[in-house]
Amino acid sequence: MKKIGILHGMESTFPQAIIERINSLGLKDIKAESVLIDVVSQSEPTDYAVIIDRISQDVPFYRAYLKNAAISGTAVINNPFWWSADEKFFNNALAVKLGVPVPKTVILPSFERPADTTEESFRNLHFPLSWDTIFAHIGFPAYMKPHSGGGWKSVYKLNNAEELFKAYHETAQLVMMLQEEIVFESYYRCYCIGGKYVRIMQYEPRNPHHLRYVTGEQKQDSKLLKTIEDYVLKLNHALGYDFNTVEFAVRDGIPYAIDFCNPAPDADVNSVGQENFDWVVETAANYAIERARAQKPGQDNLTWGTYVTKAALKLSPAVEAPKAPKAEKVAAPKVAKVVAPKAEKAAAPKAEKVTEKKPVAKKATAKA
Repeated sequence: MKKIGILHGMESTFPQAIIERINSLGLKDIKAESVLIDVVSQSEPTDYAVIIDRISQDVPFYRAYLKNAAISGTAVINNPFWWSADEKFFNNALAVKLGVPVPKTVILPSFERPADTTEESFRNLHFPLSWDTIFAHIGFPAYMKPHSGGGWKSVYKLNNAEELFKAYHETAQLVMMLQEEIVFESYYRCYCIGGKYVRIMQYEPRNPHHLRYVTGEQKQDSKLLKTIEDYVLKLNHALGYDFNTVEFAVRDGIPYAIDFCNPAPDADVNSVGQENFDWVVETAANYAIERARAQKPGQDNLTWGTYVTKAALKLSPAVEAPKAPKAEKVAAPKVAKVVAPKAEKAAAPKAEKVTEKKPVAKKATAKA
């Protein structure tokens, strides 16, 4: 029997609900439970075919445990290696390359130098920054937020340069992004599970937390929703997230991806509402079962986004290896001809003919 484990912290409603849902199906080959961790020994496999991670972003010990589990064959949702490397500024840059609209954004060095660095550590950094150029590009009002992180922590709305510098002083060693404000007429938060299941939820980020998900019948633009769904899938395929939310602010009919790095997204029934909660529990349970059945012990069972897999394909020695034998076969006869006396004699007249016919060479060059 294969086990699906849920790794979580203070969160209660979603972990318990997904465990109960999977077990209620009465499957003979799969069961679900909360992950229980004791001794973690290097390269030792866990008892879990699948682990749904809801907490390791806050607990480095859990992140190390998940990487160790993954290297021995556990399918971890979401990939702990990619999530460790991921951050919001890179994601914005990737969105631009994918053709998904995002707010204009620049990254700022931390206001305070990181520990164990000196002035000399920043000799490659232009100081002061070209603030006038930055302000002209981003404009005001603007938002400043950490380039890595979430939960609306250390997010500032800034109306002018004076407010920016005051807030910047408070950010200490955080690396911050400065982003243009998108004044939106509508806003959406979208679950994406398994890179194929999407639920688009109307959302109002200016409301208190428990009132942000809009309930009841709403007039929707089907063309806009289709565009949003396409963008959600495009972003998650590139990033390789199994369980994520993407937020869009719609300005002048254009959906701008505002936040799409939420691999442990809010799934509490008290904030997302019963309908959204039921969908995410059912969809996540079915997807976890699907991954458990596909899991192969001792192999890599992680999801890697297309950004990573395409790069790996380009760098793979297996792709370049066939070129080497061909190069050797061509090189060998040439060396033999140069060494042989007859080959040298034959080569000399040819060289003289090419040198003498200068007009021909000029004609060829002109055509090129």
